[in-house]
Amino acid sequence: MITVLAFLLTLGVLIVVHEYGHYRVAVACGVKVLRFSVGFGKVIWRRQATPDSTEFVISMLPLGGYVRMLDEREAPVDSAEVERAFNRQALWKRSAIVAAGPIANLLLAVVLYASAFWIGMDEPKAVLAAPVADSMAERSGLRAGDWVRASSPDGAEWTEIHSMTDLVWHLTQGVLRAEPVHLRVADVNGQHERSVMLELDRMPSQEVDAQLMRRIGLLGVYAEPIMGQIKPDGPAEAAGLRAGDRVLSVDGRAIADAASLRELVRSSGASVSVTEPQQWLIERGGQRLQFVVEPISVADGERRIGRIEAFIGGAPEMVLVRHDVFDGLSRAVTRTADMSVLTLKMFGRMLIGEASLKNLTGPLTIADYAGQSVRVGLAYYLGFLAVVSISLGVLNLLPLPMLDGGHLMYHLFEATTGRPVSELWLERLQRGGVAILLMLMSIALFNDVVRLVGLP
Repeated sequence: MITVLAFLLTLGVLIVVHEYGHYRVAVACGVKVLRFSVGFGKVIWRRQATPDSTEFVISMLPLGGYVRMLDEREAPVDSAEVERAFNRQALWKRSAIVAAGPIANLLLAVVLYASAFWIGMDEPKAVLAAPVADSMAERSGLRAGDWVRASSPDGAEWTEIHSMTDLVWHLTQGVLRAEPVHLRVADVNGQHERSVMLELDRMPSQEVDAQLMRRIGLLGVYAEPIMGQIKPDGPAEAAGLRAGDRVLSVDGRAIADAASLRELVRSSGASVSVTEPQQWLIERGGQRLQFVVEPISVADGERRIGRIEAFIGGAPEMVLVRHDVFDGLSRAVTRTADMSVLTLKMFGRMLIGEASLKNLTGPLTIADYAGQSVRVGLAYYLGFLAVVSISLGVLNLLPLPMLDGGHLMYHLFEATTGRPVSELWLERLQRGGVAILLMLMSIALFNDVVRLVGLP
């Protein structure tokens, strides 16, 4: 129920703000607005102050909305109101009305980000887990327990890193710009500071997806190699392990943190039929004990991994990231601009085949993430809402028929040639736009289903 309510709230806020942008600028430009609708299809609620005023409605299908304006191209217009028709307005007014929706979404994102920054969020401290063996992160000199304090694109101007979320954002930006990223790191106590460089410009794949950090070699946040909950009837329980055991070594290999222990367990299940028993040295109550643990092999997408049916790792150290009014607002503007560019680049890379179409998400994924972020806290939900608002704003600015960006392209053609696009071409482009949007929606929905059912 929380997921459904969060999803409806998310769509409701984004649609109302987007359409209100169109509505508010249209009214300011002297255009008569006939209907302001949230949703499509059968009307389930309506309000109209007078027969001559705007009709506000909520419709049954909440996957969009529209603002219907007086327009001679859609229906005959009374001569007394012809000057209030959209098609009679100056080109700059029509363009402003069209662009107002996406701009409203981007402005909303600034407000949402700023609010999240002012409220503050508990985020994992940027203390790194052991990097993947022979990865870029390991070759650069990063080690388990390194605390990343600052980031720089050139090693000269440094930006403070407040949390792991902050670090991931900086690395993502470096990948998209195909530029190296310099990191200033210290030990867990903030001492022995040094600089390392990640050559992100030399990565074979510049795709930004869920596996990006692993390709760089980062497995997440540092956590102590301590056993958590032991599931009944699993390999861990059969071996005699208990919650609270500190793992010192596996097969004679010292364990630096929980991430390296998880990797050893996962790698043991590569074979379908055989899993090698592991010799574990643990510390329990001040004593060192040895156990033989035999992971089971299970399918994980297209490969197999080892499992011991137990939680591995203590809770990571958290920090409260909060900014004052001016810093929060400044960061909100910067983050909105950066996210807009990132979203546009991702669309572009998917279009030319440099990024997978699996990155497209639809309503099911949005609903799932909305529910998760609401459960975590208000600031997280506001940040999630900002990301979706930016995506909606940027998507609507793409030069595709049926979208606001497509209408702006019509206006650009009119400004360049001095004449509007012909009705014949408008009809052809509209049909093409519908086909493209249906294709994108189908891919997004397919990706949603794949994610939810756990297919590779």
